[in-house]
Amino acid sequence: MLQEEKDQKDKEREDALAERLPPLSLSGLSLQELQDLCKDLHHKIDVVDEERYDCGLKVNKNNMEIDNMRLKITEYQSKFKKPNLKRVRISAEAMLSVLLGSKHKESIDFKANLKTVKKEEEKAQEVTDWRKNVEAMSGMEGRKKLFDTSGN
Repeated sequence: MLQEEKDQKDKEREDALAERLPPLSLSGLSLQELQDLCKDLHHKIDVVDEERYDCGLKVNKNNMEIDNMRLKITEYQSKFKKPNLKRVRISAEAMLSVLLGSKHKESIDFKANLKTVKKEEEKAQEVTDWRKNVEAMSGMEGRKKLFDTSGN
């Protein structure tokens, strides 16, 4: 079977060469005609060589892309452990000086542009003696008063 495959490939190669290259008939040609034939063959050789070179470059480029894709696939499939990042506390000015380097000379007050919100003063609860209110708060009416005052 291997011999038959080899013979078949050899036959296909010979057929392809016979189709592309007709047999040369050199008998009866003058010197000028032989020179023209040689120039023509050199030109054909150059064209075929350029095509071979271009095909080789395309194959190499495709092989490199395939290798890069394989690397990406293995990177995506494998699980890399992400390191735990440590929290670094740094002031805004120190961060700017690190980012801008020598360009950072003036200090920027980030809090100056923030809106100020006034907080309502919480009502101070009067401190009273709890014993005085025990009798007033006892029973259902006392609980109702407590409920009504806390709702306001």
